[in-house]
Amino acid sequence: MTLPALQNTSVLYRRILSQFPQDISLAFAYGSGVFKQNGTSQGQMGKNMLDFVFAVDDPVTWHTMNLMQNRKHYSVLKFLGPRKISRIQEEHGAGVYYNTLIPMDGRIMKYGVISTDSLIDDLLHWKTMYIAGRLHKPVKILVQGENGKMRAALVGNLKSAVTASFLMLPESFSEEDLLLQIAGLSYAGDFRMVIGEDRSKVANIVKENVQHFRILYNNILQECPQVVYKPQQGKLEVDKSPEGQFVQLMALPRTLQQRITRLVDPPGKNRDVEEILLQVAQDPDCGSVVQQVITLLKFIATLRHTGPNFCLLELQSLRYT
Repeated sequence: MTLPALQNTSVLYRRILSQFPQDISLAFAYGSGVFKQNGTSQGQMGKNMLDFVFAVDDPVTWHTMNLMQNRKHYSVLKFLGPRKISRIQEEHGAGVYYNTLIPMDGRIMKYGVISTDSLIDDLLHWKTMYIAGRLHKPVKILVQGENGKMRAALVGNLKSAVTASFLMLPESFSEEDLLLQIAGLSYAGDFRMVIGEDRSKVANIVKENVQHFRILYNNILQECPQVVYKPQQGKLEVDKSPEGQFVQLMALPRTLQQRITRLVDPPGKNRDVEEILLQVAQDPDCGSVVQQVITLLKFIATLRHTGPNFCLLELQSLRYT
């Protein structure tokens, strides 16, 4: 299955992509410079930064080529060479290396580079949920290769977002409630939402992009045996029985299951994951447990990613020709 791509990709995006090495397995644009948010005019959108992510099979080769084509995009780290840049990408933060504040075709852009393997791992297991969380929301897919594992992981990531949201919602809820829950997953535990970002950001994203969300999630909801989906009324009913919640917990990404295990299982007992999830499924506070582990996961991931990338952002001002 291929992720739905928005039609009529504009010349702007094609022009931007043409200025980078073409060995890209997945490229997408996201954020407020690409999708309208509630309370933002088209004129304001045109002034917002364009955000891109490029997944590449071989980061060393890609950075080698990009340093030849776009050396000015890099900070002083360019002098360390492509192998060191790739090591920084893989070993620090969330596995993404960003170049930012790049003038491009009359706009300002930033782009993150992640290895295809790291992206697939995050999509399947939510190790950091950094890029996986961005892909819970509508993005403009610009390049999508023939990698079958990548395609399956992209769809699996959407299914995981639905499953986690089901566990945190009541038995009956509206379509808007579900979309707000899904869109909010990647902001849970993000301290930037408290000290810097607009705290109504999630609602602003959803209100202006309901149709885009439906394109992503309609088939998944229609085919999911755990929910009764009534699209005409915009209502959903999910199975909140212990049996139903156990099925949902067993379908969560591995990292969430492991964190639930650490949270619930007392030291020394060493019970298996299935036994612990069965216990959680019978707990009236099952949804709160899931919310807690997602918040913790995102808090840790934000700290890991923001620290190194704050330093990289500072280094962007030290570009040399």
